[in-house]
Amino acid sequence: QVQLVESGGGLVQAGGSLRLSCTSSGRTFISSNMAWFRQAPGKEREFVACISWGGGNANYADSVKGRFTISRDNAKKTVYLQMIDLKPEDTAVYYCAEDSSYFTSPPSASIRDYDVWGQGTQVTVSL
Repeated sequence: QVQLVESGGGLVQAGGSLRLSCTSSGRTFISSNMAWFRQAPGKEREFVACISWGGGNANYADSVKGRFTISRDNAKKTVYLQMIDLKPEDTAVYYCAEDSSYFTSPPSASIRDYDVWGQGTQVTVSL
């Protein structure tokens, strides 16, 4: 069973930066599109960013464009989310997700297309 393990969350002041990592234990990582979603208290889980299996295609939610960058290292079976200029409204639990369909293009922003999920990592941005 594939497991995704996130790390890198924490408490940061507004304007600060964090880099989240998500490492897969499965053999399907290199053929899977990956994404980050987030869920704030009392809100539904929302799309943040996604990246294609080869890393050449990435998409972002409008709220994070220009501040967040998704990337991946297939040799390490790890996907990253670099976050800069963090704002209090970025506070949420961030989840890594895998679309285990082989070599799907383009990567999806829909939560329904992701079938493997990590446990989440908390990001808190203070004023």
